[in-house]
Amino acid sequence: MRNLLIISTFIISLIFSPSAFCQEGLTKIADNVYSYAGVRDAAPAKSFAANAGIVVGTDAVLVVDTLISAKEARRFIADIRRATDRPVKYVVDTHYHLDHAFGNSEFVKMGATVISQVNDRDNLEKRGETALKHAGDYGLTHDDLAGTVISLPTITFTDRMTIDLGGETVELIYVAPSHTEGSALVYLPRQKVLFTGDVLFTDFHPFMGDSDIAGWVKTLDYIFGLDVQTIIPGHGPISSKKEIADMKAYILLFDRKARELVAKTKDADKIAAELKKVLPARSLGEWMIAYNVRTKYLAVK
Repeated sequence: MRNLLIISTFIISLIFSPSAFCQEGLTKIADNVYSYAGVRDAAPAKSFAANAGIVVGTDAVLVVDTLISAKEARRFIADIRRATDRPVKYVVDTHYHLDHAFGNSEFVKMGATVISQVNDRDNLEKRGETALKHAGDYGLTHDDLAGTVISLPTITFTDRMTIDLGGETVELIYVAPSHTEGSALVYLPRQKVLFTGDVLFTDFHPFMGDSDIAGWVKTLDYIFGLDVQTIIPGHGPISSKKEIADMKAYILLFDRKARELVAKTKDADKIAAELKKVLPARSLGEWMIAYNVRTKYLAVK
């Protein structure tokens, strides 16, 4: 239930962000890679500005994340069909949160196999139905989620998995618990492209309430060592290693300062006000600062 409330608050707050991103179709990232990125509309019906994308091989298509609902997944599928008519064979959930995984069922209907890191497959099984039943907590209506069912990954991996799409090799990488217990990376070594899921938030104050800071830093360090030029974050515009470095500095500063302040006071608003003075500026999600304090640093364990 705590995770349900965390994600609920995160999503509802995005709805009211005046500069929130908007999805306007897939962007061509490389000759066979497309993604939503730099979107501005964070409304519930638009998946709260979550990014998703595809990798097209000569034999098949791999989908990275599936958005928030059957309706959103169908919109995504229509955009995919404008880019390619090759069969969609694989879906990779970068993590289990609803805005990245609740569209799975529409791709399963197409015959796709859903894959995730084993920890977040378990998290989706434990928490997915509860989140679906509490759609109103996320600002979603029954109409928004019409036809949406939880489709669990049927293939899981622990540390690594390689997928051959025909002319394109995709590497699935798990480093450590980070944004979630099972957040995974999707890496295209030939194209030097990386999908991070919510391991990276660009120009958003990141959601940290469910995180493992040490593992998150380890994961960001791993990314920094990868041969990668183009990075698609879970939320925000197309990024680079500069944003990876910025993310690491942000979460380390937040964690250190929050622990110092919590030792002096349990007033989340006062702690957040002090944090705002030292944290790097980000244009979206400032409300997340106080919420992270409440859910990660002041929550009853």
